[in-house]
Amino acid sequence: MKDRLVRGTAMDGKVRAFAVRTTELVEELRRRHDTYPTTTAALGRTVTAAAMMGAMLKGEERLSIQVKGDGPVGQIVADANAKGEVRGYVTNPHVQLPSNSKGKLDVAGAVGTTGFIHVTKDLGMKDPYRGSVPLISGELGEDFTYYFALSEQTPSAVGLGVLVDTDSSVIVAGGFIIQLLPGLSDSEIDAIERAVGQLPPVTSLLDQGMEPEEMLRWIVPDVKVLEEMDITFSCHCSRDRVERTLISLGREELTLLRDEGKETEVVCDFCNEVYTFTRDELDDLLAKMN
Repeated sequence: MKDRLVRGTAMDGKVRAFAVRTTELVEELRRRHDTYPTTTAALGRTVTAAAMMGAMLKGEERLSIQVKGDGPVGQIVADANAKGEVRGYVTNPHVQLPSNSKGKLDVAGAVGTTGFIHVTKDLGMKDPYRGSVPLISGELGEDFTYYFALSEQTPSAVGLGVLVDTDSSVIVAGGFIIQLLPGLSDSEIDAIERAVGQLPPVTSLLDQGMEPEEMLRWIVPDVKVLEEMDITFSCHCSRDRVERTLISLGREELTLLRDEGKETEVVCDFCNEVYTFTRDELDDLLAKMN
């Protein structure tokens, strides 16, 4: 089943709801970056959150998420836009830890419990929006819940999950975000909290073949789907962009690269695409700097 996201409202517009399946996206990232299972889960949860947060944007707006914890995976980065295009990477893809006390992949141990989530949104204005919150658990679902409450002043419930097979491939991945808007009564809030608390793990629901909108109905039965979109891996790197980056290094640095060997390789962090430049091609770039 292809990756897809749904966006809807419930309780007479007082609840905003998002749910997504990101299995193919996370598997694509696992394959490109050769991530080990624990790292796959950490990166997968982050890009799943990014996909849903991207769906909150409009037009050409886009956002970037940086998870910087003190765990061995280092930094996790995810980019997303309003069109369902997502990409991501992690500093150290080869991190695998023993299972945690619940027998699950130890995402918190890999991410760390001390650090920050940074969110940058390019909304087409002069200056981008930036929000940062401390990590509170490293499990990421709880951390993004805290981000929405503190940075965006929107009480939310965030569920994220990645299920990895014995051969390290991704079985299912996905998540949900439920946001509580002004006007909800205490009893309505209690009902939502109970439903979220009783919800089986996201991966269990997806592994049973449940669609994103069905997952939302477990929490808010009256949800009305307003939009759905495909979620795809998409990287914006190109040889032209890499050439501009090399030129931006300056004449001295580019000359040193040219003199180091016969070829220079530049690897895109997001997609692992390798761009190779010969000495002659670097000479051409140096000539463009005159």
